Amino acid sequence: MADQEGWNVVSITQTTESRLPDKSALLTGAGKLTASLGVIATTLFGLLVITFVIGRMVPADPVIAVIGDQADQVTYDRVYKEMGLDQPLYVQFGTYLGDVARLDFGQSHITKNPVASDLARVFPATLELATLATLIGAGFGVPLGVVAAVRKGTWVDHVARVVGLLGYSTPIFWLGTIVILVFYATLGWIPGGGRVDIYNEGLVNGPTNSLIVDALLAGEWEVFWSALHHVAAPAIILGYAAMAYLSRMSRSFMLEQLRQEYILTARAKGLGQRPIVWRHAFRNIRVQLLTVVALAYCGLLDGTVLIETVFSWPGLGQYLTSALFFADMNAVLGSVLFIGLISIAINLLSDIVYRFIDPRTRSS
Repeated sequence: MADQEGWNVVSITQTTESRLPDKSALLTGAGKLTASLGVIATTLFGLLVITFVIGRMVPADPVIAVIGDQADQVTYDRVYKEMGLDQPLYVQFGTYLGDVARLDFGQSHITKNPVASDLARVFPATLELATLATLIGAGFGVPLGVVAAVRKGTWVDHVARVVGLLGYSTPIFWLGTIVILVFYATLGWIPGGGRVDIYNEGLVNGPTNSLIVDALLAGEWEVFWSALHHVAAPAIILGYAAMAYLSRMSRSFMLEQLRQEYILTARAKGLGQRPIVWRHAFRNIRVQLLTVVALAYCGLLDGTVLIETVFSWPGLGQYLTSALFFADMNAVLGSVLFIGLISIAINLLSDIVYRFIDPRTRSS
């Protein structure tokens, strides 16, 4: 019996390997790297062009934003030249590229600080929120989607699809408002806003600027639990949106795998359901899942704008909202460009991990 089961596994492995594309049909490692870098460079250049054009098309006067509307004409003309606005557009664009290469996004006329410094201050809070939300979404969404695919047509599948549909159709800002009204204003179960209780502010100043991580490293358990308490509600709401997306995609990927010939062969040879699903089918959707999780992570970084405003979370989203409200274009364009750069970096990282976990993409 043991020999038979061993033969079954070997047979399934051979069947799976026989489905792999011929290595001669794959690009070489250098070719793939060049193609990836080309796509990244094109995307980055397009992002720079878009932000530059938007910055020149907005009706707000950047000089007035700096010196105020009470300055005289002499001061206006001097600042106008200092900002390089008297130069041709191609010269301004070249200057803009040089500034971005030095991570110089200009100065915020609201905070009076360099935009890069403001972003370095607020981004860790957004990263903390988006990371926890992604962990929640992937931790619940992927297993839910896999189980729904395995039990297609049953009540489990119907529940999973309803959960996904609700997550897709419910606006997160509306859900966040309801959560605040019920669990904060009425029941008092969650804190009102911020990253930590007032009496715990300033107790932890660690290297990551993530209160949860720094408090954990410093052994400040009161600060750790306070930070976790504050981030829980917005992270769960964002995580629910991610879970809806990831459960639907996981279900779709798994259903496609369960129809494959090697799965039918495994079932015909008597291999159990659990090893079929988790040892073979799930292994073959890991790369697809990695891709959609990376996309969900990027989407959550963008989607924190509304939820941070609702929960008064002092992150990049709230910073961008304030900049839009006060027409602080340096802060707005710097934030948009920064989010784009982070999204490109995440996709590049996922592509690198993709090469490691999927042998079909490795060159000979």
